[in-house]
Amino acid sequence: MGSCSRLLFLLLGVHLLVAGLDEYGAHLYYNCPSGNYFQYQAFAIWSHSQAAKTYLEHRFESCVSSTREDLLKDALFALRETLQGEKLKSSNCTVAIVGVGEAFHILDNEIVQALIDAFELVGEEGPAPEESAPAGEGAAPMDI
Repeated sequence: MGSCSRLLFLLLGVHLLVAGLDEYGAHLYYNCPSGNYFQYQAFAIWSHSQAAKTYLEHRFESCVSSTREDLLKDALFALRETLQGEKLKSSNCTVAIVGVGEAFHILDNEIVQALIDAFELVGEEGPAPEESAPAGEGAAPMDI
């Protein structure tokens, strides 16, 4: 008696983050597998992304007044929160930038590693969150 086995692949959908810039400013959209899309100020997807979302929720209100270096630092620290037992290094992350007067580009691995090394020297705890208003008083969600 022969055995018959079949391997079935089922594509459940694709999660996609889309960042862009227009005359109204920067935009970040999350496209979910259901076909819906939502605009966010900050967002993370993929495995263990809840840790990064939590980090970003505590930091996103200060993003408006942040420098480019601070934004890169926040992105890398949020990414580091998703790693379980791994060390953040340029071989396991990619950093892309789009901004006013700056075309979309992906940073070289050497630059990303230099940023990681510089931020690791600052401290293991990451940037300190700024004082926020008590819940219900001016607290804004990350989604728009």
